[in-house]
Amino acid sequence: MSQFISVFDMLKIGVGPSSSHTLGPWRAAQQWIEKLKDNQLINNISTVKVNLYGSLSLTGKGHATDLAVLLGLSGTDPEYIPIEDIENIISKIKSTNTLDFNGEKVLDFSIDQVIFNKEFLPFHSNGLTFIALSKENDIISSETYYSIGGGFVIQEEIEASEENEINKKNFPFPINRATELENYCNNKQKNISDIVLSNELVLKSNNEIDVELKRVWETMLECMYIGCHTEGTLPGGLNVKRRAFETHKKLIKDSQYTNEEEWISAIRSTEVKFREILKWVSCFALAVNEVNASLGRVVTAPTNGSAGVIPAVLMYYLVIENHEADFEHIKKFLLVAGEIGSVFKKNATISAAMGGCQAEIGVSSAMAAGALTELLGGTPSQCLVAAEIAMEHHLGLTCDPIGGLVQVPCIERNAMGAIKAINAAELALETDPEKSLVPLDKVIDTMWETAKDMNRNYKETSEGGLAVTVGLADC
Repeated sequence: MSQFISVFDMLKIGVGPSSSHTLGPWRAAQQWIEKLKDNQLINNISTVKVNLYGSLSLTGKGHATDLAVLLGLSGTDPEYIPIEDIENIISKIKSTNTLDFNGEKVLDFSIDQVIFNKEFLPFHSNGLTFIALSKENDIISSETYYSIGGGFVIQEEIEASEENEINKKNFPFPINRATELENYCNNKQKNISDIVLSNELVLKSNNEIDVELKRVWETMLECMYIGCHTEGTLPGGLNVKRRAFETHKKLIKDSQYTNEEEWISAIRSTEVKFREILKWVSCFALAVNEVNASLGRVVTAPTNGSAGVIPAVLMYYLVIENHEADFEHIKKFLLVAGEIGSVFKKNATISAAMGGCQAEIGVSSAMAAGALTELLGGTPSQCLVAAEIAMEHHLGLTCDPIGGLVQVPCIERNAMGAIKAINAAELALETDPEKSLVPLDKVIDTMWETAKDMNRNYKETSEGGLAVTVGLADC
């Protein structure tokens, strides 16, 4: 039976800098609290401890994993929390040695009760265990969760189950592999976005889908806007200077605007020679990931570390390719991108801790390439060729963030992934899919085999690659 993964599972709104190391642990804390409430255990709790394992421990400080856990335990939601509240909540926990547990009960709590353990749990690289203790120091609850990439959180015993309630529903086009998606499109003479929308309509009305997709796009647009208009240095100790601000300032020149929509019109009126196009696309991607690195709100696409690729490519279409584009174009783009990402997740991984950066930037580039190809008039088969080309040229890409921060080389990689996506789309539009030697499914299989063969040091541990050859002392 095909597993259903919604577009809204692949494109989640949350807080940076990492979907697997920040958003996932935050969601895990929320899930644990819900389980405690279901079992009526909260009143018996005196304090809590959290053990972080594997990659969550090795790069947890740089990814703000400990802070994300505290925010989740405090009862806040990453999709809606005012960004300005984050620092106040964390400061209060540190200064008072207390935790306002789910906003319901004040517990004695010290920041060192979030414990970093370097050992890896066997099930997944990103494990964390929540422990609730009574006044007598007895364990009331101990639950282990795994953050498996893109903000997805599971428990091992639940993952082992073959079915869940969503997958019991009858979707008109169950999809596991890219070939199945292609066959549906060819047999029904529909675009990929049409097939995806038909499946989404099983869970939501068309109006609900539109509302949620608009919210996703508005968050992406706001993120680009904020990043392009914020200067300074990124937090974390690497002293990385924000670059989107200066690049944007040179490109936008003296154009006047007061909001995001006017900004789009202003960009459309600027010079668009080849070099300027490259700079604009890079600027959009840099802007998103600079916001992400600052614990800002972004959309996982499919992860926080790769959140800049899809907004940058979609913005490229809106401001360069089609000045008449409207929400229907945005909707189609996001539907196609989400479905391509889900095929990667079902058959490989979108977690850098499992597959290196090919699983993040590579997947996001493939998602953007396929989606852009549909908007440019490509056939469904050409869309899948575009996704294949984009991933093929990210195979083996390692994850080696310096200092465990989603900054170097992560931010630049988003700009490169966006440019590759556009190039892949153009190559696919000039390709006869029947003569293409490498199908998307084979590239996904290859990516997964490459991930399994990859040395653990290059899987978001900061124990290999640039993270080692360029140490903090060099920065």
